[in-house]
Amino acid sequence: MSEYAELEIGLHRRDIETYAVEFRFSHPDSDADIRTGQDETATASIDLNKLNQVVHDPLEYGKKLTDFFFENAAVQTAFAQAKTSAQTLGVPLRVRLMIGASAPELHSLYWETLLDPQDSHSLATDENLLFSRYLSSLDWRPVRLRAQGQLCALAVVANPSNLKEFDLTPIDEESELTRARQGLADIPMTPLPGEGGEPTATLNNLIDQLRSGSYDILYLVCHGALVKDEPWLWLVGEDGKVARVSGIELIQRIQELQERPRLIVLASCQSAAPGSGGALSALGPRLAEAGIPAVLAMQDKISVQTVTEFMPVFFKELQRDGQIDRALAAARGSVRQRPDFWMPALFMRLKSGRIWYVPGFGEGRDEFEKWQSLKGFIGEKSCTPILGPGLIETMLGSRRDIAISWAERHGFPLSPQDKDNLPSVAQYILTSQSPAYLPVAYREALRHGIMLRYQAGLPNELTQVKSWSPTQLEQALDLMSKTYAQENPTDPYKLLARLRLPLYITTSTLDLMTHALEEEGAEPVVRICPWNKWVPTAKAIFEEEPTVEKPLVFHLFGHISLPNSMVISEDSYFDYLIGVTQNKDLIPSAVRQALSNTSLLFLGFQLEDWEFRVFFRFLMAQEGREMLKFYSHAAAQIEPEEDRTIDIRRARRYLEEYFSSENIGIYWGSSQEFLRELYEHL
Repeated sequence: MSEYAELEIGLHRRDIETYAVEFRFSHPDSDADIRTGQDETATASIDLNKLNQVVHDPLEYGKKLTDFFFENAAVQTAFAQAKTSAQTLGVPLRVRLMIGASAPELHSLYWETLLDPQDSHSLATDENLLFSRYLSSLDWRPVRLRAQGQLCALAVVANPSNLKEFDLTPIDEESELTRARQGLADIPMTPLPGEGGEPTATLNNLIDQLRSGSYDILYLVCHGALVKDEPWLWLVGEDGKVARVSGIELIQRIQELQERPRLIVLASCQSAAPGSGGALSALGPRLAEAGIPAVLAMQDKISVQTVTEFMPVFFKELQRDGQIDRALAAARGSVRQRPDFWMPALFMRLKSGRIWYVPGFGEGRDEFEKWQSLKGFIGEKSCTPILGPGLIETMLGSRRDIAISWAERHGFPLSPQDKDNLPSVAQYILTSQSPAYLPVAYREALRHGIMLRYQAGLPNELTQVKSWSPTQLEQALDLMSKTYAQENPTDPYKLLARLRLPLYITTSTLDLMTHALEEEGAEPVVRICPWNKWVPTAKAIFEEEPTVEKPLVFHLFGHISLPNSMVISEDSYFDYLIGVTQNKDLIPSAVRQALSNTSLLFLGFQLEDWEFRVFFRFLMAQEGREMLKFYSHAAAQIEPEEDRTIDIRRARRYLEEYFSSENIGIYWGSSQEFLRELYEHL
């Protein structure tokens, strides 16, 4: 993956006539930000009235906007320094424009017409200078990218039968879908309308498709306009005629989805057109603010010819490296001779600018050199999987979803950055409510997640009651795991069970690994780590030797059947480290031996999360752990999350260096991707 120098340009209201301009520059080989233009002279005076007078002449508009923005020598110098530094390093410069809350009027400007003050060429068509508008979001859900090979797209073309009644030109559905299909190339595409024209591009059909397909890209072609500064789209109604849908309704419906597109391309006329309320009143920027990672939208009535030439280039370039802003620069460059080349505007909350990643070991995605030895250890049954909470996320949702729900319900008053941190939120609930309430709230969260995703497959005695007993919860979990395994051939629990190993160590409090082993014909034995006095000795002691026929499933952080054994809050993690040290002799000898004398597979962890950090310290305290260096170990970790990591590339390098001392290779990708590749080698 290419490295980039980064330049963030911040604009804030300084006084009635001027704006303060802030520059923050960083380059790939430095962990430090270089702040320039921070003194009183770094300002810009932008005359909005004069810009409005030439709004219909994009060339003149770009010249005036450039003159206003770069009139100050301090601004010119700071920008030139960043460009020169990037050129010296031989890397592209990623420019993100961030407009502060004090200057909302600046959102409506056509920043994509901006010129380089040194040579007057367009900044928006230069692949060595990637320009986008960066918008923060109030949405707390993490931005998680998927592997390149898993990308899929939904192409929606709305062509109501009576567009002429509104003086609108009918849309050629087949041509638009063909253009999208050609541009997307190897990315699987689902068309709407589908084969034979059904289903049509109604709002309900659009949302149903997004819900069922987990699409990365939504490509939407329709007519649109601003009505009293509110964006509206002309979709299809149930009768095939025009159904005007407000942008607010579309955003709300998309926000309610569990999985939302990573990129939305709005090819509708005026989809991002600024009105009297500024560009934030239009659909494109609003979608970005609502939590969509990247939105490509049109700032005005873009011509059909420009869209026809622009889109295939954009999607083709997007497939090269997943970099949205670079693909946009290349596509703009392909239509630079057209007067409306500047109209596509990119609104992002992706600091890396990418929509996908390439899974594999190491930053360079080099081949893992120890597959052969890992195969051997699995064949000899000298391999122990350590299963993290991430394995259940695709099945039941993430622990962060639970944390956010709890934080909102109970008025979590601490740092907003901890709002999706389950141990922190659980600690607050434990203190503000009661310790006994926490397991009850956790069981209710599990019920909500199961009902949300699997209600259709549950019996009436579960769907028609407002709360479940522990026995009913166990029944629902069993049905859920079977349903998921049937629908998902790469269910990680199923793949792990088929390895037929004698020991599985899990941080989950649920019996999903046990259910998967039973489905494979094994007779698993369940034991719980005796970290406190609430875990009965009979539930912890296991003096036999586990076998592939009767494997041991060892729950590190408690079990749902013993509420006081579950490790959820911050205090319980600290108590766990103390208790597990004091009671280490009660831990089955088979577990202690495996943690020091077998090959370990860490699956389903975010390596910075509490579960992994606490377990890793426990692992490093094991007697005989020096024997681990004689084995090959692997940890499958999804890419660091966009909104939780300042610099993904350096974070990845840091983790690789940290764990290389323990002979642990980090696989950057999901556990499912790792297990699929493992099975290929097996």
